[in-house]
Amino acid sequence: MSTFIIDGPTQLNGTIKVGGSKNAVMAILPACLLATKPVTLHNVPEIRDVAVMLEILEHFGMKVEGTSGSVTLDPTGLKASDIPDDLAVRLRASITMLGPALARFGKVKMVHPGGDIIGKRPIDVHLNGLRALGASVDQSNSHYELEGSLTGAEIFQEEASVTGTESTVMAATLASGTTKIRNAASELHVTDLVKFLTTLGAKITGGGTNQLVVEGVDELGGGEHTIRCDEIEAGTLMIAAGVTGGTVTLTDVDPENFAMIPIKLREAGLNFSTTKDTVTITPPHDFRKVEVKTNLWPSFPSDLQAPFAVLCTQADGESLIHDWMYEERFQYVEALNRMGANIKIADPHRIMITGPTELHAEEIKSPDLRAGITLVVAAMIAKGKTIVEHAEWIDRGYERIDARLRESGVTIERVEDAPAP
Repeated sequence: MSTFIIDGPTQLNGTIKVGGSKNAVMAILPACLLATKPVTLHNVPEIRDVAVMLEILEHFGMKVEGTSGSVTLDPTGLKASDIPDDLAVRLRASITMLGPALARFGKVKMVHPGGDIIGKRPIDVHLNGLRALGASVDQSNSHYELEGSLTGAEIFQEEASVTGTESTVMAATLASGTTKIRNAASELHVTDLVKFLTTLGAKITGGGTNQLVVEGVDELGGGEHTIRCDEIEAGTLMIAAGVTGGTVTLTDVDPENFAMIPIKLREAGLNFSTTKDTVTITPPHDFRKVEVKTNLWPSFPSDLQAPFAVLCTQADGESLIHDWMYEERFQYVEALNRMGANIKIADPHRIMITGPTELHAEEIKSPDLRAGITLVVAAMIAKGKTIVEHAEWIDRGYERIDARLRESGVTIERVEDAPAP
């Protein structure tokens, strides 16, 4: 188990490079199963989830080489395989292996995926999409066993599931005929996956829209691709800079494509400026109450509502955060209230935050990835030494976050109490 100790209040300052998108790379890595020639990926975040996904790929016979953000994957030794239970249960994104593994080998078996405990996360969209393409699905003992040759089909997804869209579009690239996916997710990381597949030789139109059309091909090749920036990390660092009163320039970003994120941050009183590939946050700020409702792209993302709640604790008035997607994503509220926040849970999907309030140090536990980074941001403005246990959750999505924050002036220390699970 890892623990962060943050001595606050402490200020974030300087220039910080934003890493590659966790959500994009967790789909693009499985897509490498479709390649027949080596693939080189750049701007790969060095996070725990990527390490687990690479382990799964190696289990299929993928040769993996590279460090420091660039990884080369050689698929020439690939073989059919089940997805190991011990790896699948550690990673929600393992579900995106179903589509490409089925398309490449004609069969795949895996246990129900794990990951953050943030509410019910069924995989019906995945299974229904693959069934529509011709796969048989056998469900028993918490496992899913899929088999069959794939044929193009018209698919209407009951919900615009991001990972469901990703799994289906990957499978469709090698299906015979044409596949149309309606009510497809159009998030930035889905578009990045489509760009990557096109680089390998896939024939896909409609990227960035809610309808994807895939013309199946016999095989995909190789190539190079740079993972897009992580807008969730960028938004989190913007909030951290704002609430701590620091001056921060974020580089390697794409602010023009952040959609609702900068709009809501400005509405909440955060002062910042942008260029084509930078965001600079400078005080003073005028934090004020705001209403945020998470929704599908291009609305405000669910992954950022928890850090946004910390900003709301410093805002004047009563703010509302409504996350309709997940009923267990407010697990951070108890910890923030113990630190001095004034947050009321209206129901499993809505919280009311009254501010401004002064936060103080506490010993708290990180319940999941996004809640964990939220508690770190809160600890940066709290008085005293805050102890955040189970920091390994945070490592799943934020590369070397303690070291990067320390390099930018934050007083933060990591203590390894025992091996991470």
